[in-house]
Amino acid sequence: MGFGMLGLANLLGPQILGAASAIGGVNANSPLVPRAPQFPGTAKRVIHIFANGGPSHVDTFDPKPSLAKYHGQPLPMEYLATERKTGAAFQSPFKFKKYGQSGIEVSDLFPHVGECIDDITVIRSMQADVPNHEPSLMLMNCGESRLPRPSLGSWVTYGLGTENQNLPGFISLCPGGYPIQESQNWQSAFLPGIYQGTYINTEFKDIEKLIENIRNKSVSQAEQRQQLDLLRALNEQHARRRAEDAQLEARIQSFELAYRMQMDATDAFDVSREPEAIQKLYGSGAQARQLLIARRLLERGVRFVQVWHGQGQPWDNHDDLEEGHRKLALESDQAIGALLKDLKQRGMLKDTLVIWGGEFGRTPTVELPTPGSNAGKVNGRDHNHYGFSMWLAGGGVKGGYVHGATDEFGFKAIEKPVHVHDLHATILQLLGFDHTKLTFRHAGRDYRLTDVYGEVVKELLA
Repeated sequence: MGFGMLGLANLLGPQILGAASAIGGVNANSPLVPRAPQFPGTAKRVIHIFANGGPSHVDTFDPKPSLAKYHGQPLPMEYLATERKTGAAFQSPFKFKKYGQSGIEVSDLFPHVGECIDDITVIRSMQADVPNHEPSLMLMNCGESRLPRPSLGSWVTYGLGTENQNLPGFISLCPGGYPIQESQNWQSAFLPGIYQGTYINTEFKDIEKLIENIRNKSVSQAEQRQQLDLLRALNEQHARRRAEDAQLEARIQSFELAYRMQMDATDAFDVSREPEAIQKLYGSGAQARQLLIARRLLERGVRFVQVWHGQGQPWDNHDDLEEGHRKLALESDQAIGALLKDLKQRGMLKDTLVIWGGEFGRTPTVELPTPGSNAGKVNGRDHNHYGFSMWLAGGGVKGGYVHGATDEFGFKAIEKPVHVHDLHATILQLLGFDHTKLTFRHAGRDYRLTDVYGEVVKELLA
């Protein structure tokens, strides 16, 4: 019976795939075919808003009245154990206000996010490993600061697949070029190449600049299909003599995906098709545009969208912190608030996990003038990995909840610390995976996103 069914599947394959394509573009042979998680998850899709450069937690989501009380005064030596020389306590130039029924305090940098605070879990006790951008970016995105490892988005699409075969399952939106560590931030590493993030430069509005070669002006789609079928036949013949060549398989799949994207991408990335009221809700600028694009991509079945903010002018304010943070918050606050409200009114927030944060935080002490670090000004903060803030919304997390705490001045997590590995374990739990069992065999070892670390932070779960 088994052999008979194999034969029948082979005979009916084209009809089955054609029917699947007609009802949602799902190819049963695709490595991105939708898959059930290990157990029922509360989140089905993810938007990761990456505040590139390390926003200051004591100026955004972790108020510290003691900084105002001791402003300009020296702090104990333990608060000076930073990457660069820092000096006295540096009070926040921003005011904090209580929002929502939960009364959680949020800086006046983020009033629109504050309006949504009852749907948000704020983690005030995040910890990373080192106060340097490159390894911390890798840790936050890939779970490993030094060695090539698959990114979070790659692991998610490897585990769940995607619901639209005409668009990539994992898309990284970043205006103005690559961030530090470039495409390593969304790499698939030793996972098959189909799970790597697809980079889109959202600086451009014109679809033909936004996605290069989206249209073929020389031949029709039917002729392209014939060309691609011939190319696939030649590539598969080539592949048969080179068994398990992951790079070759990734190349074949990329040709197919590029062809299919011509049908769906033009629509997905065109925010002008949104009602005027929705466009006004998100506001103007690149960040508003790409967050609206992110929502449209999720609606069309894309599994994981990473939205970068701070490229070119990052949150890395070693000097002029008030000016820099205010500018960046002004670019993003309205759009983030709009995204949360928009997802909620569409009924998508309950199974969409939204993540906001950077690679680390910043010091409660002022950074002293250092050659090559700042402009000789004493009005910024250095890197701080000992304690910082991130927040999660939707996807089964508690709303209106604050988890953990830093010390009196905001230097180090002292209550319920959450390491990046713990955050990753919790994200996978929300998506329906035991982080210790979502593995991939490589070089004789079963690898996972959290390596040999991480604990699910159950207090964050609704």
